[in-house]
Amino acid sequence: MKIAISSDSVLDLSQEQIKEHNIKVYPLTITLGDDTYSDGVDITPKMIFEYVTANKVLPKTSATNEFTYTEIFEELKKEYDAIIHFTISSEMSSCYQNAVNASKNFENVYVIDSKELSTGIGLEVLYACALRDKGISAEEIVEKVKARIPHVQASFVVDRLDYLHKGGRCSALAMFGANLLKLRPQIIVKEGKMGSYKKYRGKMKDVVYDYIKDTLAEFNNPDHTMCFITYSSATEDMLESAKKAVEEYGKFETVYYTTAGATVTSHCGENTLGILYFNDGTQEWK
Repeated sequence: MKIAISSDSVLDLSQEQIKEHNIKVYPLTITLGDDTYSDGVDITPKMIFEYVTANKVLPKTSATNEFTYTEIFEELKKEYDAIIHFTISSEMSSCYQNAVNASKNFENVYVIDSKELSTGIGLEVLYACALRDKGISAEEIVEKVKARIPHVQASFVVDRLDYLHKGGRCSALAMFGANLLKLRPQIIVKEGKMGSYKKYRGKMKDVVYDYIKDTLAEFNNPDHTMCFITYSSATEDMLESAKKAVEEYGKFETVYYTTAGATVTSHCGENTLGILYFNDGTQEWK
């Protein structure tokens, strides 16, 4: 059986990874004023930062609608016997429900609610690709991936709360207090939702180091195969701190450094950086 692994663009994998693993990626829509762009195609984080600075409002992000998903699945079915499609968490977007509705028009189309965003989705997609390449059936791939979803450890540390405030995810008072005290909140994804966790103070290069060290100490059962350091933007000092912390405390075989796409960047702002990995290292996942 020939199986297509596809995803919305929010998975934030590099173009090299997407090509290497033959992942079919379909962009969400980003609107800056009167102009519309495709996530991962013709818009960059820099364009978003400049737009927000100039206009004091966030871009508008749009979920893929049912009609478009129908077209996507219809086209893929011309070449593939089965499709496994990943969406951003259903708690954050209507993509999942729209894709499910569209999938009802086809046989052997499976839609997975990642319960994640960014490279939290990417981890799940890469796992599905590894299973596909071993010749495992679509049904079993879906079952195995869903079993791992609760073990995705995804979080970010945010430089400023401006974007979260503009997006309605924190109050003006909380933003003012955090900015006044130079607090850098950790945002963690749990059960498909984003929520505030720990708070850090100080320069972002120091915050990044402490955040990664603390995360690996608390969620300390990683699958050492790989992890992602994903960021909307980052200074050289931030990336050096991330690399140092991961090397000292993570011991991962492979560390991927990726830039967040437009959808994620639209909601978190500049100098947001996260570590993402499977926290299920005692189990054999084959």
